[in-house]
Amino acid sequence: MHRCAPVSPRVNDGCQSNTIPVKRQRQSGNEKPKKSMAQDEASASLSVTMDKPVCFIDTDSDGKLCVQQSALQILQQIQQPVVVVAVVGLYRTGKSYLMNRLAGKQTGFALGSTIESKTKGIWMWCVPHPTKAGTTLVLLDTEGLGDVDKGDPKHDTNIFCLAVLLSSTLVYNSRGTIDNKAIMDLQYVTDLTECIKVKSSDEDADDLSNFVKFFPTFIWAVRDFTLELKIDDKDVTEDEYLDFALKMKHAPEKMSCLESLDVAAISSEFLKVTDHFCKFVFRDSSVKRLKDGYTVTGSVLGHLAKTYVDTISSGSVPCLENAVIAMAMIENEAAVKVGLQVYQSGMEKLKDSFPLELKAVSSKHQDLSSTATQAFMKRSFRDTEGEYLKSLEEQTVKLFDGYVCQNEQASKKQCEKILSSLSAPMMKKLKQGFYTKPGGYDLFCKDLEVIGKKYNSQAKKQVKAKEVLDEFLKQKSVDSKAILQVDKKLTVKEKKIRGESFK
Repeated sequence: MHRCAPVSPRVNDGCQSNTIPVKRQRQSGNEKPKKSMAQDEASASLSVTMDKPVCFIDTDSDGKLCVQQSALQILQQIQQPVVVVAVVGLYRTGKSYLMNRLAGKQTGFALGSTIESKTKGIWMWCVPHPTKAGTTLVLLDTEGLGDVDKGDPKHDTNIFCLAVLLSSTLVYNSRGTIDNKAIMDLQYVTDLTECIKVKSSDEDADDLSNFVKFFPTFIWAVRDFTLELKIDDKDVTEDEYLDFALKMKHAPEKMSCLESLDVAAISSEFLKVTDHFCKFVFRDSSVKRLKDGYTVTGSVLGHLAKTYVDTISSGSVPCLENAVIAMAMIENEAAVKVGLQVYQSGMEKLKDSFPLELKAVSSKHQDLSSTATQAFMKRSFRDTEGEYLKSLEEQTVKLFDGYVCQNEQASKKQCEKILSSLSAPMMKKLKQGFYTKPGGYDLFCKDLEVIGKKYNSQAKKQVKAKEVLDEFLKQKSVDSKAILQVDKKLTVKEKKIRGESFK
């Protein structure tokens, strides 16, 4: 078990500021992290920097939770791995202030100035991770728990469950000592086995050991500057705090105006432990992963949120296994699209050089098919039956057939252009009646032979060379027959005239 110093607001009024611990529990499980496409191409991945948070999950007019489309559009742009830090806790305990500090801002997430809970639903703020390159930090500020004005006690449980399901680090924010009341306030954790299913089947019923594998890193931030970390007048460590009772003393608090206070007006000790808290979260919060260690990107996080919220809104219990299956389908379909885009992009560039030899087109097809498969494998998730890979292969073959057809059409046009140029003089002679004389047939055949030789020389690498030449010769056979008939008649007539002239 690992513990760290918490934060507690303190106005610089001359009173001593004390810190209380943060208690955290790491995820268990020995799954080997699987690299996603985003990890391999982190430097080229698209990231998003938001100036302010947006509403991520809200309640519609029917009182059901719903994911905001604008937030999903933001997440769809993030193809980097994401570290998702969510904060939960009773309302009016200063959760939003902590999240603003994690975002590196003084303001952003709303801080309420009354006893009414300010944050509604779940709000999201995406910023570049301050210490992990190629990673996006997604901060989720949740609606305060325990607000009696809500009227629906199950709403709090749903919000808490979503925070657990979506985060890689869950910060539970509370005030005061960790006593029996504080433990009772954390009742939502004990409700998880009833609100979340690990497996879809009834076999191997869910138990706490199963949940441990999926539960995010847990940090308990205890905010109370009125406690002294001393036992029998001796300083104690934060770890030792959890094992001893500490005395309390009264001190003023200005939680409602923290965002408007000048930094100089806030206790330096408070700022120090706040900074310590942020560094701790940045250092120890891991990238969000699914079962089998699959890395979650912003776009995957958006799909997960939609899946879980839709399930809860339908009255069903979110199932981690079903969510993974749904994500596998979504991600594998996306992986097929990625592979096809890689293939098509390369073939479209090759098309600019059409017509080409079939060998060249086939070779490029093989290279691009391999590259497309690699792109697919980086993005795919649990395609154990090879169904989606097979789909990619079938679609690339279909596309290849189309490009072969386009290459043939380009080749045909090129060959026809060559023949048109080479046969132009002969066509002119035909129109002028040059071949309509005795011996014209031999002249026509010789010209046709010359055209054929020149054509074969210029179009020998064209895939449609023979087909176009055969079609040309077929068309000219009509002229050839006509010229032959005229030639025979003229030759006979000429011979007859010559014979009569010798008599």
